[in-house]
Amino acid sequence: MMIKSLFSTLALGLALTVATAPALRAQTSTKTDDEKTKTKDGDMVMKTKDAKDGKKKMKGKSGKGDKMKATTKPMKGDKVSTDMGNGMSNASMGSSAGVMVGGAMMTPDKDIVANALGSSEHTTLVTAVKAADLVGTLQGAGPFTVFAPTNAAFDKLPAGTVSTLVMPENKAKLSTILTYHVVPGRYLAADLKDGQQLTTVEGEMLTVRRAGNSVTIQDAKGGTSTVTIPNIVSSNGVTHVVDTVLMPTR
Repeated sequence: MMIKSLFSTLALGLALTVATAPALRAQTSTKTDDEKTKTKDGDMVMKTKDAKDGKKKMKGKSGKGDKMKATTKPMKGDKVSTDMGNGMSNASMGSSAGVMVGGAMMTPDKDIVANALGSSEHTTLVTAVKAADLVGTLQGAGPFTVFAPTNAAFDKLPAGTVSTLVMPENKAKLSTILTYHVVPGRYLAADLKDGQQLTTVEGEMLTVRRAGNSVTIQDAKGGTSTVTIPNIVSSNGVTHVVDTVLMPTR
C-alpha cells in the first residue's frame, strides 16, 4: 500500500460515555458517479476517484486551505491476518466474519464508526468523534486507518484532560489530537514495517516499531502505544486498537 500526503487539521475524537452523551450530527453531503465520490463534511471537502488499475486516489481540502493527497493500492486476496502472536485468530473479509472487540462483533460490512459504536471499550473515543463533528468524515469512502485508543488509554491522561478537551472552546485542540490517530489509506498489520513512517490526517508523522509480531506506534513526542487488537476491517478502512493515546507536538 502506498501513500502520499500533505495535510493538517481535521479531526477524530475523545469523551466519556456514548450511552449518555447527546448525539451531535455532522452536516454531510455526498455526490457519486461511476468512478468519483465527493463528500462535504462542514468545511471539509473530500474527493475520491477509483482508477482503472484498482488504485484509489483521494484529495481533501479544509475551509482553511489545508490539503491532503493520497493514493492506495488494492489488497491482494480476501483474507486478513489478525495473528499478532497473542492468541488472535484470522478474520476473513467475508460479510459473515468479524473481530470481537468490547463485547461486539465488528464486521467488514459496517463502516468504521458503525463498528466502533458497538464496543464497550471505545465509548470515550466514539463520544469524542461526535464532539469533534467527525462522524460524517469517518463514514466517508476513505479508506482510512485508525489507531483507536480504548477507554483505559484515555484514563491514562492527566486528570481532567478529557473533560477539558471536549469543551467547545477547545475543539481545535481536540481535533488535532484525534486526527493524529487517523492515516489516509488502508494499512493492515502485515503492511506495518519496523521504522515505517505514516503521515497522519493531522499532518505529523507516526513511526512504526515492530519486533516479530509485536507492533507499537511511536508518536512525535517519543511516546509509544501498543497495538492490542489488529485488523478490524470495515467497509471504509481498518482499525487497530491501541492502549495509549498518541500525542502530536502541537
